[in-house]
Amino acid sequence: MKICLLGPGGDTGKHILHQALERGHSVRGVEREDPGDLSDHPDFEPREADILADDLTDIVAGCDVVISALGLGRDLQTLADPPPLYTEGAVRIVEAMRAAKLKRLVVISAAFAARDAGVPLWFRAATLPLTGIFRQMAAMERVLRAADDIEWTAVRPGWLLNRDHTGDFEVSETGLPDTTLRTRRTDLAHFMLDCAEKDLWVKQTPFIARREALHLETPPALVEEILPI
Repeated sequence: MKICLLGPGGDTGKHILHQALERGHSVRGVEREDPGDLSDHPDFEPREADILADDLTDIVAGCDVVISALGLGRDLQTLADPPPLYTEGAVRIVEAMRAAKLKRLVVISAAFAARDAGVPLWFRAATLPLTGIFRQMAAMERVLRAADDIEWTAVRPGWLLNRDHTGDFEVSETGLPDTTLRTRRTDLAHFMLDCAEKDLWVKQTPFIARREALHLETPPALVEEILPI
């Protein structure tokens, strides 16, 4: 496939980029600033665009699928007043896909955007500073549900983790799989590419997570990662 990847330089986007190239796909990587230094692979096409300001029609044209790995930072200003990257961004991506006659879209949401995700109360409390971002993700999902002509998938990972790729993650339709809270970014990339390649979970919001070692899932471990801004 030819993949239009939004956010190839991000923590998850870089794994999607490298795994996609390893699978034999070509990737058009789109960042606000020139992403040309992300890969020297001959099937990588760097493009520069502002998702909230530029016309995206030409950006997505000629691709088979759009994968969005866009994300917001956790600095104080962003947490206090998140820019509408997920909400307005989703609207603009959908409009561009319609203009380019492109239908398949796979995006990253979050398990914590869903009220019925089965998340422990202590974790809900610890992530209160991220409420504005999670609300945007939930609004993004509503935008996608209203786009009847787009074959979208909004993947809902748990709290993301930088660890090696395993491929033995669990996927659920109704909430985080039992006894899981975390998702490896490498596994998330794997699953999103599977969804794009095989048209899995079309117009659905699958949860993905993996049971990790106890020291990675206890309240002290997670709170330590959440609180530093």
